[in-house]
Amino acid sequence: MQSITTEQSAPAPPAAGWYRWVVLAVGTLGIFAALGLARFGYATVLKPMKETLGITSAGAGIIASANLAGYMILAAIGGALASRYGSRVVAVIGLLVVGATLLLTSTATGLLSACAWRGITGLGSGAANVSIMGMWTGWFEPRLRGRAAGIAVAGSSIGLILTGLAVPRILAHSAAGWRACWLLFGAVAIGMALLALIFLRNRPAGASADPSPQKRAESIADLYRSPAIWHLGGIYVAFGFSYIIYMTFFVNHLQNIGYSTVAANQHFMLMGVCSLVCGFLWGAVSDVFGRKAALVAVFLVHTVAFALFGLTGAPAGVIVSTVLFGLSAWSIPAIMAAACGDLLGARLSAAGLGFITLFFGIGQALGPWVAGEMADASKSFSHAFLLAAAVAMLGALGSLLLPRRSPEGGLR
Repeated sequence: MQSITTEQSAPAPPAAGWYRWVVLAVGTLGIFAALGLARFGYATVLKPMKETLGITSAGAGIIASANLAGYMILAAIGGALASRYGSRVVAVIGLLVVGATLLLTSTATGLLSACAWRGITGLGSGAANVSIMGMWTGWFEPRLRGRAAGIAVAGSSIGLILTGLAVPRILAHSAAGWRACWLLFGAVAIGMALLALIFLRNRPAGASADPSPQKRAESIADLYRSPAIWHLGGIYVAFGFSYIIYMTFFVNHLQNIGYSTVAANQHFMLMGVCSLVCGFLWGAVSDVFGRKAALVAVFLVHTVAFALFGLTGAPAGVIVSTVLFGLSAWSIPAIMAAACGDLLGARLSAAGLGFITLFFGIGQALGPWVAGEMADASKSFSHAFLLAAAVAMLGALGSLLLPRRSPEGGLR
């Protein structure tokens, strides 16, 4: 079997032209719906939802874990489906599932129904996110691939900003305002599905399934036998486990230590504003200095951000933590998407990203549950954030063991 190696420097895919920027813009809006609303919107409505439904912190963690378990399942399968049937159809179906189940989440009456709808939302999110993020190998050459993926993950940042602005205003009108928030999220997600249907294309006109000049993995079976892909998956567990603790309980923790709902959501929005540039910034770093160096640096930044949040509630410490995480928030998924493109090429990049997202999803599914249990036991989220910092440090150490980079910035 021929080993999986990185591609050489290649020209832009044929006929990509200006339309690749349209595809990138619509893909970014798809990520906004699939993650920015469907996943991170939960953090902004968590406290009133808990109070109305009579759910503990552990229960809230279970709901988040149900969503992330669904994400994990369809991310793995969705990548393979996108490689077989095309990213466009998988993304559109995924976004429609997201929109429908966000609407249905507004009808939740207890822990069981909330888990059910959030779990199915996760299925749609996984399919949409992985299929969209796997598209950039076909539309962008290696020297721009990290930056393209970085722009796309800014969709999550848009979600943080808009929910930080809108949710407190909706919640101020009634104790059940969280139900109206889910209705709004669902309607927007359906709108993004329609945009994806109209504008997304799997690859440029006239491009082959894999336009790169160097032959790599011939089948999904080759992908599963790649040591580099398994290594990336192991590192992705650390990111999934650590960042989701921070994101899920960020607002709730600030409220618990005395911040008002408005102030807590303003910090959430600040994180979103800072994260607008994070994907492009770190994607560019990975394009120039290599995926390995960028991963190590981002994990170290996350370690500091999570530890600060757990150790101090002082305004300065909270702001520094928020800004540090914001400036690096979605960079690891962007780097992972670019790395899969480097290793596998356009035809199998979505399948590779889906496979390592299975590992990411395991970390995500465990993180909120473990953090919720710790919070119920200690009556504080501080220890959970310190655990997140320790796991992020493990991610940095794992990244140090990756093979050294190629001159083109990919992995060997």
